[in-house]
Amino acid sequence: MLDATSKAFFATLAGSATLKKLASKYGMRPGGFARRFIAGETVAEALDAARLIEQSGLAVTLDLLGESVSSTAEAATATGAYLSMIGEMKQRGVGRNISIKLTQLGLGVDQATCFDNLRRVLDAAAKVDFFVRIDMENSPYTDRTLDTFETLWKMNYRNVGVVIQSCLRRSELDVRRVNALGARVRLVKGAYRELSDVALQRKSEVDAAYIAQMRLLLTDGTHPAFGTHDPAMIDATKAFAAERGIAKDKFEFQMLYGIRRDLQTQLSSEGYPFRVYVPFGTEWFPYFMRRLGERPANVGFVAGSIFKEKR
Repeated sequence: MLDATSKAFFATLAGSATLKKLASKYGMRPGGFARRFIAGETVAEALDAARLIEQSGLAVTLDLLGESVSSTAEAATATGAYLSMIGEMKQRGVGRNISIKLTQLGLGVDQATCFDNLRRVLDAAAKVDFFVRIDMENSPYTDRTLDTFETLWKMNYRNVGVVIQSCLRRSELDVRRVNALGARVRLVKGAYRELSDVALQRKSEVDAAYIAQMRLLLTDGTHPAFGTHDPAMIDATKAFAAERGIAKDKFEFQMLYGIRRDLQTQLSSEGYPFRVYVPFGTEWFPYFMRRLGERPANVGFVAGSIFKEKR
């Protein structure tokens, strides 16, 4: 099936050191192909991009790219980078919302270390009224991510939310679990390659699951966010909210930086709160490859950009 095959193909490419080296050479140059999806490699570049987005009337969340660190020292470095980023965002007056991956804070190395690092980020964020969204990674980390999140929630951390991927067969129960806490969910389809016993493989099945979980979030959730570029999912969300009399300010739409800017502007003009997910950093290659896996049509754009660079 096309969706699963595309994800598998680009997941394999993401592990290629040769391809990463080539992409790093060309991708982030001025006008480089990766700049369509990545706001830059530095905090300063990301803040410049975020400021332009906010000036257009949209909100932002910033994500310092990086995942699956291999040591507690690397996790500590990533934690420090997030703490510094929070300070720089406050100083520049950019919207106080960030996204973070737990393997970047050491979840794959030592869960206790990750927990402590996340608390440091949440404590710093709370002092300046920042909201922190925990991104969901591939399925081996789902339980540990949700358990970490729930433990912190029960410790009265309220400036934190989590992401649920509709493609996982378990996700309806996870949505109900987070709804019961009164916590905030961002619902996405899911970009990771997963086995069929763990995740739905057909687009029609993933779409149906997304709609079912969207309805649960709108009726029983707390200010949910719907991360999708799919017009059918957007229309289904708008229609269900209107049918149930749910005000537009009770939820928000989110999209990735550089994707469907026309829809971003349209939804904002219709009065829906809208947030752009702004990724940046030197470790952009795995994220970039997942974006290509989601929409292989972007490969032509990338290939053309590389060709122009080489001329």
